[in-house]
Amino acid sequence: MKMFMLKALFLAALMFVSVLFGMQQANEGIHRMKGFYDKDFKSALTINETNKGEVQASVLGNDVSSHDLQQKKEKLEEMKAYNFFSSLGKSISEGLSELTEKSVAIITDLITEK
Repeated sequence: MKMFMLKALFLAALMFVSVLFGMQQANEGIHRMKGFYDKDFKSALTINETNKGEVQASVLGNDVSSHDLQQKKEKLEEMKAYNFFSSLGKSISEGLSELTEKSVAIITDLITEK
């Protein structure tokens, strides 16, 4: 029992020191980021307008155009990916809707007969 407690305390102390070390590393990283301007850092989204009036966008350094987005949309429409859980949810909701409609119809028929 003493060995188990000793091991558990050692692991807890090791985790605590690891968390403190990670926090220190994050703090130093934040100070390095704020401390100077680095040309190698690119912003996540850049939008440039050319002389012709065209707009060019890049996300994380990759150029994006409306043609790329249109091609991706067409590709997704062609794939018509089958989602098991989506179809299962739709069938359950349709079944419950029909059950509710029939039960309401039966109840209204019973009430109107009297």
